[in-house]
Amino acid sequence: MKNKSLKLNFIMNFLLTASSFLFPLITFPYVSRVLGPTGTGNVTMGTSVVSYFTMVAMLGVPTYGIRACASVRDDRIELSRTVQELLIMNLGMMVVAYIAFFITILCVPSFSAMKVLYFVSAIAIVLNVIGVNWLYQALEQYSYITMMSLLFKVIALVLMFSFVHQTEDYIAYALITIIGSFGSSLFNFIRLRKLIDIHPVGQYDFRRHIRPMFTFFAMTVATTVYTNLDVVMLGLMKSNYDVGLYNAAVKIKTIMVSLVTSLGTVLLPRISYYFEQNKIQEFHALVSKAFSFVLLLAIPSCLYLMVFAKDTILLLSGESFLGAVPAVMIITPTILLIGLSNITGIQVLVPTGREHLVLRSVVYGAIVDFGLNLCLIPFFGAAGAAFGTLMAEFVVTIVQFVYLRDMINEIKKHIEWKCLWSSLIPGFIVLIGAWCLPLHNVFFRLFIGGIAFSCVYGIALIFNKEEIVMSVVGKYLSKKGG
Repeated sequence: MKNKSLKLNFIMNFLLTASSFLFPLITFPYVSRVLGPTGTGNVTMGTSVVSYFTMVAMLGVPTYGIRACASVRDDRIELSRTVQELLIMNLGMMVVAYIAFFITILCVPSFSAMKVLYFVSAIAIVLNVIGVNWLYQALEQYSYITMMSLLFKVIALVLMFSFVHQTEDYIAYALITIIGSFGSSLFNFIRLRKLIDIHPVGQYDFRRHIRPMFTFFAMTVATTVYTNLDVVMLGLMKSNYDVGLYNAAVKIKTIMVSLVTSLGTVLLPRISYYFEQNKIQEFHALVSKAFSFVLLLAIPSCLYLMVFAKDTILLLSGESFLGAVPAVMIITPTILLIGLSNITGIQVLVPTGREHLVLRSVVYGAIVDFGLNLCLIPFFGAAGAAFGTLMAEFVVTIVQFVYLRDMINEIKKHIEWKCLWSSLIPGFIVLIGAWCLPLHNVFFRLFIGGIAFSCVYGIALIFNKEEIVMSVVGKYLSKKGG
Protein backbone atom coordinates (compact mmCIF):
# COMPACT_ATOMS: atom_id res chain seq x y z
CA MET A 1 0.00 0.00 0.00
CA LYS A 2 1.34 3.41 -0.94
CA ASN A 3 2.33 5.59 2.02
CA LYS A 4 0.22 8.69 2.44
CA SER A 5 1.94 12.07 2.63
CA LEU A 6 2.63 13.00 6.24
CA LYS A 7 2.01 16.63 5.30
CA LEU A 8 -1.43 15.77 3.89
CA ASN A 9 -2.19 13.59 6.90
CA PHE A 10 -1.25 16.41 9.23
CA ILE A 11 -3.34 18.95 7.33
CA MET A 12 -6.35 16.64 7.41
CA ASN A 13 -5.84 15.85 11.07
CA PHE A 14 -5.35 19.54 11.83
CA LEU A 15 -8.72 20.26 10.19
CA LEU A 16 -10.19 17.45 12.28
CA THR A 17 -8.62 18.91 15.39
CA ALA A 18 -9.77 22.41 14.45
CA SER A 19 -13.33 21.13 14.11
CA SER A 20 -13.02 19.47 17.53
CA PHE A 21 -11.78 22.85 18.76
CA LEU A 22 -14.41 25.02 17.10
CA PHE A 23 -17.43 22.77 17.73
CA PRO A 24 -17.20 23.03 21.55
CA LEU A 25 -16.36 26.73 21.29
CA ILE A 26 -19.63 27.29 19.42
CA THR A 27 -21.87 24.86 21.30
CA PHE A 28 -20.58 24.80 24.87
CA PRO A 29 -21.22 28.50 25.64
CA TYR A 30 -24.80 28.04 24.40
CA VAL A 31 -25.40 24.70 26.10
CA SER A 32 -23.84 25.86 29.39
CA ARG A 33 -26.18 28.81 29.60
CA VAL A 34 -29.25 26.78 28.61
CA LEU A 35 -28.68 23.68 30.74
CA GLY A 36 -26.62 25.19 33.55
CA PRO A 37 -24.07 23.29 35.70
CA THR A 38 -26.59 20.64 36.75
CA GLY A 39 -27.84 19.88 33.23
CA THR A 40 -24.36 19.62 31.73
CA GLY A 41 -23.33 17.67 34.82
CA ASN A 42 -26.11 15.13 34.20
CA VAL A 43 -24.90 14.49 30.65
CA THR A 44 -21.25 14.33 31.73
CA MET A 45 -22.14 11.84 34.44
CA GLY A 46 -24.03 9.67 31.91
CA THR A 47 -21.17 9.81 29.43
CA SER A 48 -18.63 8.89 32.11
CA VAL A 49 -20.61 5.89 33.33
CA VAL A 50 -21.16 4.62 29.78
CA SER A 51 -17.45 5.01 29.05
CA TYR A 52 -16.69 2.13 31.41
CA PHE A 53 -18.94 -0.23 29.45
CA THR A 54 -17.60 1.07 26.14
CA MET A 55 -14.15 0.25 27.45
CA VAL A 56 -15.23 -3.36 28.09
CA ALA A 57 -16.79 -3.67 24.63
CA MET A 58 -13.71 -2.28 22.86
CA LEU A 59 -11.30 -4.55 24.78
CA GLY A 60 -8.20 -2.48 24.02
CA VAL A 61 -8.71 -2.64 20.24
CA PRO A 62 -8.68 1.16 19.52
CA THR A 63 -4.93 1.30 20.17
CA TYR A 64 -3.90 -2.29 19.51
CA GLY A 65 -5.87 -2.38 16.24
CA ILE A 66 -3.84 0.51 14.79
CA ARG A 67 -0.58 -1.32 15.40
CA ALA A 68 -1.90 -4.71 14.28
CA CYS A 69 -3.40 -3.37 11.04
CA ALA A 70 -0.53 -0.99 10.24
CA SER A 71 1.96 -3.88 10.31
CA VAL A 72 -0.02 -5.90 7.69
CA ARG A 73 -1.53 -3.09 5.63
CA ASP A 74 0.42 -4.13 2.51
CA ASP A 75 -1.25 -7.59 2.50
CA ARG A 76 -5.02 -7.31 1.83
CA ILE A 77 -5.80 -10.91 2.80
CA GLU A 78 -3.90 -10.73 6.10
CA LEU A 79 -5.36 -7.29 6.77
CA SER A 80 -8.88 -8.64 6.15
CA ARG A 81 -8.23 -11.57 8.48
CA THR A 82 -6.90 -9.29 11.22
CA VAL A 83 -9.84 -6.87 10.97
CA GLN A 84 -12.41 -9.68 10.97
CA GLU A 85 -10.82 -11.30 14.02
CA LEU A 86 -10.77 -8.06 15.99
CA LEU A 87 -14.30 -7.11 14.95
CA ILE A 88 -15.73 -10.51 15.92
CA MET A 89 -14.08 -10.25 19.34
CA ASN A 90 -15.41 -6.71 19.74
CA LEU A 91 -18.97 -7.74 18.89
CA GLY A 92 -18.87 -10.56 21.42
CA MET A 93 -17.64 -8.27 24.17
CA MET A 94 -20.24 -5.67 23.19
CA VAL A 95 -23.04 -8.13 24.07
CA VAL A 96 -21.40 -8.78 27.45
CA ALA A 97 -21.01 -5.02 28.05
CA TYR A 98 -24.67 -4.28 27.27
CA ILE A 99 -25.90 -7.02 29.61
CA ALA A 100 -23.73 -5.66 32.42
CA PHE A 101 -24.83 -2.11 31.62
CA PHE A 102 -28.57 -2.79 31.83
CA ILE A 103 -28.16 -4.73 35.08
CA THR A 104 -26.13 -1.88 36.60
CA ILE A 105 -28.52 0.89 35.57
CA LEU A 106 -31.61 -0.96 36.81
CA CYS A 107 -30.03 -2.03 40.11
CA VAL A 108 -28.34 1.22 41.21
CA PRO A 109 -31.04 3.64 42.46
CA SER A 110 -29.20 6.87 41.54
CA PHE A 111 -28.65 5.55 38.00
CA SER A 112 -32.14 4.09 37.66
CA ALA A 113 -33.66 7.48 38.45
CA MET A 114 -32.12 8.81 35.21
CA LYS A 115 -32.24 5.60 33.16
CA VAL A 116 -33.53 7.31 30.00
CA LEU A 117 -30.43 9.47 29.87
CA TYR A 118 -28.17 6.47 30.45
CA PHE A 119 -29.94 4.38 27.80
CA VAL A 120 -29.53 7.19 25.26
CA SER A 121 -25.86 7.60 26.19
CA ALA A 122 -25.34 3.85 25.74
CA ILE A 123 -25.89 4.15 21.98
CA ALA A 124 -22.25 5.17 21.92
CA ILE A 125 -21.20 1.61 22.80
CA VAL A 126 -22.40 -0.02 19.57
CA LEU A 127 -21.28 2.94 17.45
CA ASN A 128 -17.77 2.70 18.90
CA VAL A 129 -17.59 -0.99 18.00
CA ILE A 130 -18.85 -0.82 14.41
CA GLY A 131 -16.99 2.44 13.63
CA VAL A 132 -13.62 0.59 13.35
CA ASN A 133 -11.79 3.91 13.52
CA TRP A 134 -8.60 2.02 14.33
CA LEU A 135 -8.59 0.53 10.81
CA TYR A 136 -9.00 3.91 9.12
CA GLN A 137 -6.18 5.34 11.23
CA ALA A 138 -3.90 2.36 10.51
CA LEU A 139 -4.44 2.89 6.78
CA GLU A 140 -3.93 6.65 7.21
CA GLN A 141 -7.36 7.46 5.75
CA TYR A 142 -7.31 10.92 7.30
CA SER A 143 -9.04 12.70 4.44
CA TYR A 144 -12.07 10.44 4.81
CA ILE A 145 -12.02 10.60 8.61
CA THR A 146 -11.86 14.40 8.52
CA MET A 147 -14.62 14.89 5.94
CA MET A 148 -17.03 12.56 7.75
CA SER A 149 -16.29 14.11 11.10
CA LEU A 150 -16.88 17.62 9.76
CA LEU A 151 -20.16 16.53 8.16
CA PHE A 152 -21.60 15.09 11.37
CA LYS A 153 -20.34 17.95 13.50
CA VAL A 154 -22.23 20.37 11.25
CA ILE A 155 -25.34 18.17 11.48
CA ALA A 156 -25.01 18.07 15.27
CA LEU A 157 -24.54 21.84 15.36
CA VAL A 158 -27.81 22.38 13.50
CA LEU A 159 -29.62 19.88 15.72
CA MET A 160 -28.20 21.51 18.85
CA PHE A 161 -29.65 24.93 18.11
CA SER A 162 -32.90 23.36 16.87
CA PHE A 163 -33.75 21.12 19.83
CA VAL A 164 -31.88 22.34 22.94
CA HIS A 165 -33.75 25.36 24.30
CA GLN A 166 -34.43 24.75 28.01
CA THR A 167 -33.04 23.02 31.08
CA GLU A 168 -35.06 19.84 30.49
CA ASP A 169 -33.46 19.29 27.06
CA TYR A 170 -30.34 17.61 28.46
CA ILE A 171 -31.38 14.21 27.02
CA ALA A 172 -31.64 15.74 23.55
CA TYR A 173 -28.20 17.27 24.14
CA ALA A 174 -26.80 13.84 25.04
CA LEU A 175 -28.22 12.28 21.84
CA ILE A 176 -26.99 15.12 19.64
CA THR A 177 -23.51 14.87 21.18
CA ILE A 178 -23.43 11.18 20.24
CA ILE A 179 -24.47 12.01 16.68
CA GLY A 180 -21.71 14.58 16.39
CA SER A 181 -19.07 12.26 17.83
CA PHE A 182 -20.02 8.85 16.41
CA GLY A 183 -22.49 9.49 13.57
CA SER A 184 -19.92 8.48 10.97
CA SER A 185 -19.61 4.98 12.46
CA LEU A 186 -22.42 3.55 10.32
CA PHE A 187 -20.77 4.85 7.16
CA ASN A 188 -17.40 3.52 8.32
CA PHE A 189 -18.93 0.06 8.69
CA ILE A 190 -20.64 0.15 5.30
CA ARG A 191 -17.42 1.35 3.62
CA LEU A 192 -15.37 -1.56 5.00
CA ARG A 193 -15.71 -3.50 1.72
CA LYS A 194 -13.51 -0.91 0.00
CA LEU A 195 -10.67 -1.56 2.43
CA ILE A 196 -10.88 -5.28 3.18
CA ASP A 197 -12.56 -8.45 1.97
CA ILE A 198 -15.93 -8.80 3.70
CA HIS A 199 -16.40 -12.51 3.06
CA PRO A 200 -14.81 -14.86 5.66
CA VAL A 201 -11.16 -15.45 4.81
CA GLY A 202 -10.76 -18.41 7.16
CA GLN A 203 -7.76 -19.63 9.17
CA TYR A 204 -8.66 -17.33 12.04
CA ASP A 205 -6.29 -17.19 14.97
CA PHE A 206 -7.98 -15.30 17.77
CA ARG A 207 -5.45 -16.39 20.38
CA ARG A 208 -2.64 -14.29 18.87
CA HIS A 209 -4.55 -11.14 19.80
CA ILE A 210 -5.55 -12.09 23.34
CA ARG A 211 -2.37 -11.22 25.22
CA PRO A 212 -1.65 -7.82 23.59
CA MET A 213 -5.36 -6.93 23.59
CA PHE A 214 -5.68 -7.60 27.30
CA THR A 215 -2.56 -5.56 27.94
CA PHE A 216 -4.09 -2.66 26.03
CA PHE A 217 -7.41 -3.32 27.75
CA ALA A 218 -5.78 -3.13 31.17
CA MET A 219 -4.07 0.06 30.05
CA THR A 220 -7.43 1.47 28.93
CA VAL A 221 -9.01 0.46 32.24
CA ALA A 222 -6.36 2.31 34.20
CA THR A 223 -6.58 5.36 31.90
CA THR A 224 -10.37 5.41 32.08
CA VAL A 225 -10.17 5.21 35.86
CA TYR A 226 -8.18 8.40 36.20
CA THR A 227 -9.91 10.24 33.36
CA ASN A 228 -13.50 9.36 34.29
CA LEU A 229 -13.38 8.22 37.91
CA ASP A 230 -13.03 11.81 39.06
CA VAL A 231 -16.36 12.63 37.40
CA VAL A 232 -18.11 9.60 38.90
CA MET A 233 -16.61 10.24 42.35
CA LEU A 234 -17.63 13.90 42.15
CA GLY A 235 -21.18 12.90 41.26
CA LEU A 236 -21.43 10.32 44.04
CA MET A 237 -19.50 12.22 46.76
CA LYS A 238 -20.74 15.74 45.95
CA SER A 239 -23.38 16.45 43.26
CA ASN A 240 -23.96 16.75 39.51
CA TYR A 241 -23.61 20.51 40.00
CA ASP A 242 -19.95 19.95 40.95
CA VAL A 243 -19.64 17.60 37.98
CA GLY A 244 -20.87 20.45 35.77
CA LEU A 245 -18.22 22.81 37.14
CA TYR A 246 -15.49 20.23 36.69
CA ASN A 247 -16.70 19.43 33.19
CA ALA A 248 -16.30 23.09 32.22
CA ALA A 249 -12.64 22.93 33.28
CA VAL A 250 -12.04 19.60 31.57
CA LYS A 251 -13.76 20.77 28.37
CA ILE A 252 -11.32 23.68 28.04
CA LYS A 253 -8.34 21.42 28.75
CA THR A 254 -9.56 18.78 26.28
CA ILE A 255 -9.84 21.32 23.48
CA MET A 256 -6.21 22.33 23.90
CA VAL A 257 -4.99 18.75 24.38
CA SER A 258 -6.56 17.73 21.06
CA LEU A 259 -4.59 20.50 19.35
CA VAL A 260 -1.31 19.63 21.07
CA THR A 261 -1.60 15.89 20.33
CA SER A 262 -2.87 16.31 16.75
CA LEU A 263 0.52 15.55 15.17
CA GLY A 264 0.91 12.44 17.31
CA THR A 265 -2.31 10.94 15.95
CA VAL A 266 -0.90 11.25 12.44
CA LEU A 267 2.53 9.91 13.35
CA LEU A 268 1.41 6.76 15.22
CA PRO A 269 0.82 4.46 12.22
CA ARG A 270 3.96 5.78 10.47
CA ILE A 271 6.07 5.30 13.62
CA SER A 272 4.73 1.73 13.95
CA TYR A 273 5.58 1.09 10.30
CA TYR A 274 9.13 2.44 10.63
CA PHE A 275 9.77 0.30 13.69
CA GLU A 276 8.43 -2.83 11.97
CA GLN A 277 10.76 -2.08 9.03
CA ASN A 278 13.69 -1.48 11.43
CA LYS A 279 14.16 2.10 10.19
CA ILE A 280 15.48 3.37 13.53
CA GLN A 281 16.88 6.66 12.22
CA GLU A 282 13.53 7.65 10.73
CA PHE A 283 11.83 6.44 13.91
CA HIS A 284 13.95 8.73 16.12
CA ALA A 285 13.51 11.67 13.72
CA LEU A 286 9.71 11.47 13.96
CA VAL A 287 9.79 11.17 17.74
CA SER A 288 12.04 14.25 17.99
CA LYS A 289 9.67 16.17 15.71
CA ALA A 290 6.72 15.17 17.90
CA PHE A 291 8.45 16.39 21.08
CA SER A 292 9.32 19.74 19.46
CA PHE A 293 5.74 20.19 18.22
CA VAL A 294 4.26 19.51 21.68
CA LEU A 295 6.62 21.93 23.41
CA LEU A 296 5.93 24.60 20.78
CA LEU A 297 2.16 24.52 21.37
CA ALA A 298 1.70 23.29 24.94
CA ILE A 299 3.87 25.77 26.84
CA PRO A 300 2.17 28.96 25.53
CA SER A 301 -1.26 27.30 25.83
CA CYS A 302 -0.68 26.58 29.52
CA LEU A 303 0.53 30.13 30.18
CA TYR A 304 -2.39 31.73 28.38
CA LEU A 305 -5.10 29.63 30.05
CA MET A 306 -3.70 29.99 33.57
CA VAL A 307 -3.63 33.79 33.29
CA PHE A 308 -7.03 34.05 31.61
CA ALA A 309 -8.84 31.22 33.43
CA LYS A 310 -11.63 33.46 34.73
CA ASP A 311 -12.18 35.22 31.41
CA THR A 312 -12.22 31.90 29.55
CA ILE A 313 -14.87 30.49 31.88
CA LEU A 314 -16.97 33.65 31.58
CA LEU A 315 -16.80 33.53 27.79
CA LEU A 316 -17.42 29.81 27.32
CA SER A 317 -19.74 28.97 30.21
CA GLY A 318 -21.06 32.11 31.90
CA GLU A 319 -21.14 33.46 35.44
CA SER A 320 -22.90 30.39 36.85
CA PHE A 321 -19.68 28.43 36.20
CA LEU A 322 -17.26 30.82 37.97
CA GLY A 323 -16.75 28.14 40.61
CA ALA A 324 -14.78 26.23 37.97
CA VAL A 325 -11.98 28.84 37.76
CA PRO A 326 -9.71 27.18 40.39
CA ALA A 327 -10.16 23.83 38.65
CA VAL A 328 -9.15 25.37 35.30
CA MET A 329 -5.96 26.86 36.76
CA ILE A 330 -5.03 23.60 38.48
CA ILE A 331 -5.74 21.28 35.55
CA THR A 332 -4.17 23.43 32.80
CA PRO A 333 -0.56 22.08 33.16
CA THR A 334 -1.89 18.65 32.18
CA ILE A 335 -1.98 19.97 28.60
CA LEU A 336 1.82 19.77 28.53
CA LEU A 337 1.99 16.54 30.55
CA ILE A 338 -0.52 14.71 28.35
CA GLY A 339 1.24 15.95 25.23
CA LEU A 340 4.55 14.51 26.45
CA SER A 341 3.14 11.21 27.74
CA ASN A 342 1.22 10.80 24.49
CA ILE A 343 4.58 10.69 22.72
CA THR A 344 6.43 8.47 25.19
CA GLY A 345 3.52 6.10 25.68
CA ILE A 346 1.36 5.90 22.57
CA GLN A 347 3.99 6.86 19.99
CA VAL A 348 7.08 5.10 21.37
CA LEU A 349 6.34 2.38 23.92
CA VAL A 350 3.27 1.02 22.11
CA PRO A 351 4.76 0.76 18.58
CA THR A 352 7.88 -0.90 20.04
CA GLY A 353 5.85 -3.60 21.79
CA ARG A 354 6.35 -2.27 25.34
CA GLU A 355 2.73 -1.50 26.10
CA HIS A 356 3.10 -3.31 29.44
CA LEU A 357 5.28 -0.39 30.57
CA VAL A 358 2.56 2.06 29.54
CA LEU A 359 0.13 -0.04 31.57
CA ARG A 360 2.39 0.17 34.63
CA SER A 361 2.71 3.94 34.39
CA VAL A 362 -1.04 4.39 33.96
CA VAL A 363 -1.77 2.09 36.92
CA TYR A 364 0.51 4.23 39.08
CA GLY A 365 -1.34 7.32 37.87
CA ALA A 366 -4.73 5.76 38.55
CA ILE A 367 -3.73 4.83 42.11
CA VAL A 368 -2.53 8.38 42.78
CA ASP A 369 -5.69 9.84 41.27
CA PHE A 370 -8.02 7.60 43.27
CA GLY A 371 -6.24 8.30 46.55
CA LEU A 372 -6.15 12.07 46.05
CA ASN A 373 -9.78 12.18 44.87
CA LEU A 374 -10.86 10.26 47.94
CA CYS A 375 -9.10 12.75 50.22
CA LEU A 376 -9.69 16.04 48.38
CA ILE A 377 -13.10 15.86 46.68
CA PRO A 378 -15.15 16.01 49.92
CA PHE A 379 -13.40 19.27 50.87
CA PHE A 380 -12.52 20.96 47.57
CA GLY A 381 -15.00 19.52 45.05
CA ALA A 382 -14.03 20.19 41.43
CA ALA A 383 -10.68 21.75 42.40
CA GLY A 384 -9.79 18.60 44.36
CA ALA A 385 -10.61 16.39 41.38
CA ALA A 386 -8.50 18.66 39.14
CA PHE A 387 -5.51 18.35 41.46
CA GLY A 388 -5.88 14.56 41.50
CA THR A 389 -5.84 14.52 37.69
CA LEU A 390 -2.80 16.84 37.56
CA MET A 391 -0.80 14.61 39.92
CA ALA A 392 -1.87 11.48 38.04
CA GLU A 393 -0.66 12.89 34.72
CA PHE A 394 2.59 14.01 36.35
CA VAL A 395 3.26 10.50 37.69
CA VAL A 396 2.45 8.88 34.32
CA THR A 397 4.79 11.23 32.45
CA ILE A 398 7.71 10.87 34.89
CA VAL A 399 7.46 7.07 34.97
CA GLN A 400 7.43 6.83 31.17
CA PHE A 401 10.41 9.18 30.91
CA VAL A 402 12.31 6.90 33.31
CA TYR A 403 11.48 3.87 31.15
CA LEU A 404 12.73 5.68 28.03
CA ARG A 405 15.70 7.49 29.55
CA ASP A 406 18.20 5.90 27.10
CA MET A 407 16.21 6.90 24.02
CA ILE A 408 15.48 10.37 25.39
CA ASN A 409 19.19 10.92 26.03
CA GLU A 410 19.76 9.91 22.41
CA ILE A 411 17.21 12.24 20.81
CA LYS A 412 17.07 15.21 23.20
CA LYS A 413 19.81 17.01 21.28
CA HIS A 414 17.48 17.03 18.25
CA ILE A 415 14.50 18.40 20.20
CA GLU A 416 13.83 22.12 19.86
CA TRP A 417 13.88 23.67 23.36
CA LYS A 418 13.93 27.28 22.14
CA CYS A 419 10.18 27.65 22.61
CA LEU A 420 10.71 27.29 26.37
CA TRP A 421 12.68 30.49 26.94
CA SER A 422 10.98 32.17 23.97
CA SER A 423 7.65 32.09 25.80
CA LEU A 424 8.21 32.14 29.55
CA ILE A 425 9.53 35.62 30.36
CA PRO A 426 8.25 37.83 27.49
CA GLY A 427 5.03 35.89 27.23
CA PHE A 428 4.26 36.12 30.94
CA ILE A 429 4.89 39.87 30.95
CA VAL A 430 2.60 40.40 27.95
CA LEU A 431 -0.15 38.20 29.38
CA ILE A 432 -0.12 39.94 32.76
CA GLY A 433 -0.21 43.30 30.99
CA ALA A 434 -3.16 42.25 28.85
CA TRP A 435 -4.95 40.82 31.88
CA CYS A 436 -4.58 44.15 33.68
CA LEU A 437 -6.07 46.11 30.79
CA PRO A 438 -9.13 48.10 31.93
CA LEU A 439 -11.40 46.28 29.48
CA HIS A 440 -14.80 45.11 30.70
CA ASN A 441 -15.50 43.04 27.61
CA VAL A 442 -14.20 39.52 28.25
CA PHE A 443 -13.88 38.67 24.56
CA PHE A 444 -11.73 41.69 23.78
CA ARG A 445 -9.47 41.03 26.77
CA LEU A 446 -8.93 37.45 25.61
CA PHE A 447 -8.48 38.57 22.03
CA ILE A 448 -5.98 41.35 22.77
CA GLY A 449 -4.09 39.11 25.20
CA GLY A 450 -3.93 36.31 22.64
CA ILE A 451 -2.79 38.56 19.80
CA ALA A 452 -0.14 40.29 21.92
CA PHE A 453 1.20 37.03 23.29
CA SER A 454 1.22 35.36 19.86
CA CYS A 455 3.15 38.26 18.33
CA VAL A 456 5.78 38.39 21.08
CA TYR A 457 6.08 34.60 21.13
CA GLY A 458 6.36 34.41 17.34
CA ILE A 459 9.00 37.15 17.18
CA ALA A 460 11.00 35.44 19.95
CA LEU A 461 10.85 32.11 18.11
CA ILE A 462 12.03 33.69 14.84
CA PHE A 463 14.77 35.58 16.70
CA ASN A 464 15.95 32.30 18.26
CA LYS A 465 15.57 30.54 14.88
CA GLU A 466 13.29 27.79 16.15
CA GLU A 467 13.41 25.00 13.55
CA ILE A 468 9.68 24.31 13.03
CA VAL A 469 8.77 28.01 12.82
CA MET A 470 11.70 28.81 10.54
CA SER A 471 10.75 25.99 8.16
CA VAL A 472 7.27 27.51 7.80
CA VAL A 473 8.59 31.09 7.49
CA GLY A 474 11.26 29.97 5.03
CA LYS A 475 8.71 28.32 2.73
CA TYR A 476 6.49 31.40 2.87
CA LEU A 477 9.37 33.76 2.02
CA SER A 478 10.61 31.52 -0.82
CA LYS A 479 7.11 31.46 -2.35
CA LYS A 480 6.78 35.22 -1.99
CA GLY A 481 10.22 35.78 -3.52
CA GLY A 482 9.44 33.41 -6.41
